Amino acid sequence: MSLLHQIALTKINGVGPVIARHLLNHFPDAEAIFAASRKELLTIPGIGNRLAAAILEARIFHEAENELHFIEKHRIQALFWRESQYPKRLAQCPDAPLLLYYKGNADLNTPRTISIVGTRNATAYGKSICSEFIRDLQPYGVSIISGLAYGIDSHAHRNALTCGLPTVGVLGHGLDRIYPSANREMAARMLDQGGLLTEFSSGTVPDKQNFPMRNRIIAGLADVTIVVEAAIRGGALITAEIANTYNRDVCAFPGNLHQEFSSGCNYLIKTNRAHLITHAKDLAYLMNWEIDEKNKPPQQLSLQISLGKTEQQVYDAIHAAGQIAIDELARQLQWTQSKLAITLLEMEIKGAIAVMPGKVYRIS
Repeated sequence: MSLLHQIALTKINGVGPVIARHLLNHFPDAEAIFAASRKELLTIPGIGNRLAAAILEARIFHEAENELHFIEKHRIQALFWRESQYPKRLAQCPDAPLLLYYKGNADLNTPRTISIVGTRNATAYGKSICSEFIRDLQPYGVSIISGLAYGIDSHAHRNALTCGLPTVGVLGHGLDRIYPSANREMAARMLDQGGLLTEFSSGTVPDKQNFPMRNRIIAGLADVTIVVEAAIRGGALITAEIANTYNRDVCAFPGNLHQEFSSGCNYLIKTNRAHLITHAKDLAYLMNWEIDEKNKPPQQLSLQISLGKTEQQVYDAIHAAGQIAIDELARQLQWTQSKLAITLLEMEIKGAIAVMPGKVYRIS
């Protein structure tokens, strides 16, 4: 396919991702769309005189040529929908951008990808959750997506860099600028340990209306969207709602009932729009993730979790079995199930063990 024609397709006034896909269902590629006559275009349902005239307008090719020179000069990748390099998760979304501009070295199709979003006015509570959560995600080898904004977004990117996790910032403007400018240095680091991604061509400024469009990309790139701290209104809740419409999982950290920037998270949980999580192990359980052994730091349980005498008995029995059902564990220990259930719950809260479907237990 001609990249020039692909770029030109995104420049047509009145043609967004949905109409562009509609056109591509009638023509083999972008070049064929521009080679079509006005009469051919008007035979396509939904394409009227105005859109046909916009498609045939020569000016858009001048804009497309300028953009092509820009991406070639700055070694930016152009990822076109339908092509293998395009992010597979995002390609499944009905309103996915036709063309993405990407600069960086992170794989956009890693097995485990999460989006982290939240308020621009992050509190000490939100910052603490963000840093602890990402640190504890390190053994799972995840990639982290966010929006490079102030607040939770910035903390997510910064902590991912610290923990050696790839992190990609989705921008609401072109790759010829960084907004906010205070994140310029961090964005430069992300190019070496992640990347920057946008659907907007160079020269696009960070206008307010661009950010809801950016949010759908943040939601669409990930297996699950995590809301760390958010008010009842704002971009984080918009991203969560979009993720729900894509049938992607959403998780939220609960917060103080009287804090403005916890109200959004609490609302998502209360209305069953998000799973309640309190640490990385909750997410791993929900997503059925095992720790990637090459990322797993050497550790001993006794250094991190203090177990009582009876808890140690239970722990040893589960460890020896690998995983074991509660009734078999009760039989081995010669305990009643009611006594065992209390001990198991306490150990689960401590993070020493994890429960799987069917009340089967394993070491956490």
